[in-house]
Amino acid sequence: MDQGRMKMKQPEYSGASWAVHNSDCIEGMWAMPENSIDCAIFSPPFGDLFVYSDSERDLGNAGTGESFINQYSFFADALTRVMRRGRMVCVHCTDLPMRKGKDGAIGLKDFSGDLIRAHTDAGLVYHGRATIWKDPVVEMQRTKAHGLLYKNIRGDSSNNRVGMPDYMLFFRKPHDRADETFSPVQHAAPDDEKTAIKIATQWLRELRHNGLCADVPDDAALKVLMDDAKFDVYEWQKLASPVWMDINQGNVLRRVKAVNDEKHVCPLQLDTIAKCLRLYTKPGDVVMDPFNGIGSTGYEAVKMTRRYLGFELKPEYAAQANVNLQDAAKINNDLFSGAA
Repeated sequence: MDQGRMKMKQPEYSGASWAVHNSDCIEGMWAMPENSIDCAIFSPPFGDLFVYSDSERDLGNAGTGESFINQYSFFADALTRVMRRGRMVCVHCTDLPMRKGKDGAIGLKDFSGDLIRAHTDAGLVYHGRATIWKDPVVEMQRTKAHGLLYKNIRGDSSNNRVGMPDYMLFFRKPHDRADETFSPVQHAAPDDEKTAIKIATQWLRELRHNGLCADVPDDAALKVLMDDAKFDVYEWQKLASPVWMDINQGNVLRRVKAVNDEKHVCPLQLDTIAKCLRLYTKPGDVVMDPFNGIGSTGYEAVKMTRRYLGFELKPEYAAQANVNLQDAAKINNDLFSGAA
């Protein structure tokens, strides 16, 4: 297969600023130009923990943890290729449970470590991680985890464990600032109107070049974009914290009720996506989720005036994403209309 000459198929669903392909993300990425994605935000399949679909292309059907990572490495190579130099990949994950019958003991697997090694082997630079605090009581109620049951305290508390947080792993594609394709994400201090206007004007120029905001008056568009251009120190301090304490665990898109649907132990919260978009992207950037699901990343991206590209193998999820992304586009249109 000549991966460099594959032809990109037309998306099954699309809007003015987004497209969702009901197809394999690895094939899709090999058909895309190099250095074309500004930011990737996604929650990958969690090894063999869930069966997401019947497709042989689904990483969730890898069978074993080792087989999963071997297959994931092909994905990581394709992702590195399409990422723009100097820009970020944000990977949402958690530790995975060990099962006595399959793994020989009850415990946890360092899934985040496996992902870090896979992406750095593929050429990205590990940039850091944010730990997302989760309520252990809610986790116990959701997962029925034996190690979180209070009654164990009375029998043998050595069976108990701490709750499992989520992690957001950050990677950056190496770059040279002399590279003409390098596109920094710039902001202004809240009281620096001159710089904010300059940044917002450039963003508006780029948006209109890509066919967006064409009917929005300059004043209204700049009003919205200047809010995005300004970044105060208190917001930055929250984002810079190694532990994100303010993520609403219930703020997730509703799942489509599909046949043989799974109950995901670690759904990607909209608050988490919004933080990544705020810090690592600017309006008009192309944001990709190669494991689109029902479109959580795209929903936040489109709301925030970013462009979006998603890949999803499961037809039911891709169809639900289409509905969610249309809703996000309406919210974004209302944002600009309200500023007029």
